[in-house]
Amino acid sequence: MRKQFVTDDHGKKVAVLLPIKDYAKLIEDLEELKCEKAYDKAKNAKQEFIDAEQAFAEIEAERKNK
Repeated sequence: MRKQFVTDDHGKKVAVLLPIKDYAKLIEDLEELKCEKAYDKAKNAKQEFIDAEQAFAEIEAERKNK
């Protein structure tokens, strides 16, 4: 990954410049990581299962209330 730093008058790094391809890859990786974290959270959460008919009825009822 090629990068360039922007520094202030004291030489402190304050920003970074990346090629757009590298930036896009970072964003893609971040989105994948968010999905993985959401999956892990859902997998470890206490879950209550309901049948499909009840789920569809609840979804339809919620849609009608909006």
